Amino acid sequence: MKRLLGATALCALTAVPAIAQDDQVAITVNAVQIFGTIDPAKINDYTEYMAAVNLYDALTTVDGSGQVTPQLAESWDISDDSLTYTFHLKAGATFQDGSPVTAQDVVYSIKRLIGINEGPAYLFSDLISEDSVTALDDQTVEIKLSKVYAPFISITPLLLVVNEDAIETADGDEWGETFLADSSAGAGPYSLQSWDRGAQMTLARYDGYHAGWPNEKPIDEVRFVITRDEATVRALAQREELGISSQYQSLETYEGIGALENYRVITAPTATGFYIKMNNQVAPTDDVHVRKAIAMAMDYDTIREVIYPGAIMKGPLADVFEAAIPDDAEAPVYDLTAAQEELAQSEYAGQGPIKLVHTYVSNTPFEEEIALLFKATLDSIGFDVEIRPEPWNRITELASSIETTPHTTQVFYGPTYPSPDSVFYVQYDSDASGTWSGMDWVEDPAIDEMIEASRAETDTDARNGIYQDIYSKLVEDQRSVWLLAQERRFAAHECLQGYEWVPMQSWDFDFSRFSWSCEN
Repeated sequence: MKRLLGATALCALTAVPAIAQDDQVAITVNAVQIFGTIDPAKINDYTEYMAAVNLYDALTTVDGSGQVTPQLAESWDISDDSLTYTFHLKAGATFQDGSPVTAQDVVYSIKRLIGINEGPAYLFSDLISEDSVTALDDQTVEIKLSKVYAPFISITPLLLVVNEDAIETADGDEWGETFLADSSAGAGPYSLQSWDRGAQMTLARYDGYHAGWPNEKPIDEVRFVITRDEATVRALAQREELGISSQYQSLETYEGIGALENYRVITAPTATGFYIKMNNQVAPTDDVHVRKAIAMAMDYDTIREVIYPGAIMKGPLADVFEAAIPDDAEAPVYDLTAAQEELAQSEYAGQGPIKLVHTYVSNTPFEEEIALLFKATLDSIGFDVEIRPEPWNRITELASSIETTPHTTQVFYGPTYPSPDSVFYVQYDSDASGTWSGMDWVEDPAIDEMIEASRAETDTDARNGIYQDIYSKLVEDQRSVWLLAQERRFAAHECLQGYEWVPMQSWDFDFSRFSWSCEN
């Protein structure tokens, strides 16, 4: 009988029954953050994207090298003026109720995304109108852009397709938002089996998945357990009930689980940055000298090598985007003397300790350690730091206005699509204001203009030149503190195979790419 990971743990934690069939493989996956929504038109953060990539397919997807590859579309054509994209759908693809995926479903899904205007819609709203998407026939979709947007193909993996006929609507609910709030209607590899918000979610494999199941032992059931309690995660592993952990465990937890029989620690370099976001629009972090002093007071080596291992990040882009990084970019340096000299040039110097609020995600041990280090070093050079741990949903609420956004906040941000545009536009353009990813509140017309120019430039070398200019300007004005490029770590059962980091948020957790290698 094949091992059924998670049966005991989930009976205790989530009251989900174990699978009884001998030919099934069920894994338990730890996540530290709740699934706020599974509606593909509303997804925003890493857990929501993790659900979406398993429940829904799009016209395209992304592989481990960052290349956009066909998914529901088997090919596409681009007009000479780069304004019209024609997608040819794959024959035989079906939704999880067995009905065929048609061009009309794609058109409906795109119109729904634009109409609801949440989640990924901001990437498309100034490019596509409801009238600019057309089903030429059952297998062909035409999308006409309102302006040239060079990275357009890189965002098409977010055009997740829903089954129009399966969606239940009601008066005042044109797009079936109530129905898709707790139901799935996609063509992805898994369907929603159960969902207890705040505790667990269970996905079941769709045997008729259009991409097939080439692995001998695919993952039949994925059971997410939501907990930040590392003792619970370690206990799951000790009982061999953990399939794979979240990437947000402490070094102690990784080392402890990795030392267990039948477990290993997976590591992978990523394009995800770990930032200290600084609110550029409120005192005292509206002063560039204050921002530079904060950056110089960061003990980067201790953070990267002791508290939370990662790679050097010279600025807003990780090294995976090498062509978009200036040749003369240098790693930030920890220098308290230089930090004090920089602070002395600030308009807030000489007025007593400079008060600063620092926020991090509560119940995250390594972020707490960084917060304590942050306070110790900054207090020693003239700041008075107040540490305020907050749950993630509260941080996203605080990010909605300049007045409530803290002076400094620890945030992970990984590209939501495989392009430097995802880093620059989603974090530093004025359109990002009011979002958790835009907590720096840069609001700089010069940056906006350069980002817009990069999006219109179809020549790759010229576009990378603009990216380098954006990079240099953000570093010059010290818009954020770039602590490290995340080295993603997971504690995983040795029988779970197939993990590969993908430069798109949570696309590495597409469980159709995983398999089970053990007999029992």
